[in-house]
Amino acid sequence: MIFASTEFLFVFLPIFIFIYFLMPGRSLKNTALFCFSVIFYAWGEPVYVFLILISMLANYILGLLIGNTKSRIYKKLLLSSAIFFNIAVIGYFKYTNFIIDNINSLTGLNISERNIALPIGISFFTFQIITYVIDVYRGDAVVQKNPIYLGSYIFAFPQLIAGPIVRYQTVAEEIMSRKTSIEDFSYGLRRFMTGFSKKVLIANNMGTVVDAILNHSPETYGMLGGWIAAVGYTLQIYFDFSGYSDMAIGLGRMLGFHYLENFNYPYISKSVTEFWRRWHISLSTFFRDYVYIPMGGNRVSSVRWILNIFTVWFLTGLWHGASWNFVVWGLYYGILLLFEKLVLGRINIAVPATLKHLYAIFCIVIGWILFRQENLSMIPKMLCGLFGGYGIGNVDFLVYVQVIRVKYIVAFAVGIAASVPIIPFLSSKLSDSPLGSFAKIAGDLLLISAFLLSIGFILLGSYNPFIYFKF
Repeated sequence: MIFASTEFLFVFLPIFIFIYFLMPGRSLKNTALFCFSVIFYAWGEPVYVFLILISMLANYILGLLIGNTKSRIYKKLLLSSAIFFNIAVIGYFKYTNFIIDNINSLTGLNISERNIALPIGISFFTFQIITYVIDVYRGDAVVQKNPIYLGSYIFAFPQLIAGPIVRYQTVAEEIMSRKTSIEDFSYGLRRFMTGFSKKVLIANNMGTVVDAILNHSPETYGMLGGWIAAVGYTLQIYFDFSGYSDMAIGLGRMLGFHYLENFNYPYISKSVTEFWRRWHISLSTFFRDYVYIPMGGNRVSSVRWILNIFTVWFLTGLWHGASWNFVVWGLYYGILLLFEKLVLGRINIAVPATLKHLYAIFCIVIGWILFRQENLSMIPKMLCGLFGGYGIGNVDFLVYVQVIRVKYIVAFAVGIAASVPIIPFLSSKLSDSPLGSFAKIAGDLLLISAFLLSIGFILLGSYNPFIYFKF
């Protein structure tokens, strides 16, 4: 089940909200959240819901053992066992056939692939479970003795299948005791409608344009079509994932949880380093706090530091999918970040902010080409097409694939405008002015209109993919 569906909007969510707020006390509310979250996942993954239940039970027991032992050696052994178990789960389901394919390619063997379906959201909920056992080990969180409470964290449907990656210590206190208010519920509802509209009106329309163009060869769509597809995908993946994060944060706030922000207008960045402080913040901080810093971070020799950077970005790429293009994408960013730190950071020349921004956007767009194209042999062709290797391209092709339509042009323009913090800027300027109340009402009416329009698109069965499901 996905948020942008009629089943979720008109069946699951209303019933859950009614029952959840009917339950008195945190214990029954957590039980309701846990049970409905199991139903939410089982709706689309009836078999793999048992995988999460088994994983939850194993980590619950390991967490208890880690939290209750005083032996440092025993604690390390238990933590190692927990991490090994969780990595083994994600490794088996996500990377078994990838490993088999590479063994066959390198050795000439013909090992048969396994018939393994990828559980939705396995990368997200596995990383969340890892944060729990590590936080308990470090003493950053108190071990959770109630399995239903732990399950309400691991299974919480707002962020179960596509993040953000919510660290246990972030919500540990709210699992035990949280309050809901009209203000929080109203904010959460607005945030949910915002994310829903971003996903349906911008990301889905951009996805249609991108697929229509990239279903043809670079020789066919040329430079014009290539850049429209590249920028379109840049918008699609941002509004697809940030829209889902908005919905997750909004749903969490409606229930009394304060999830941390996952995006902060990444496309206004003036460097790749800044981009990764603004994009998928929960993943960046996970790798920083649970991989990079434990490896020594930058408090080691230069060679070891560079190795740490490449290790983190190799794993970041591999986390996104069992395909070499994701590894190439991750290492691409590792190289760019090292370039900025070792070269650009040492050049004492004043560079205009506009040039810095253009440099960052160029790097980001090229990165998304690597990310989207799983066939490595196609990447050089796509890049060649972007830079005129197959001609400028023509409008006739765009007319042929039906991407020159008003709704796509509007979605493209709105997507670019919404990628910069125009609305927060206007809100701050108008909040203390006589027009503040009017602007707020107008903004709510506009949001409701966009939300209703989005529902209309869903009811009509419009194109509704979700990029991050496979991660």
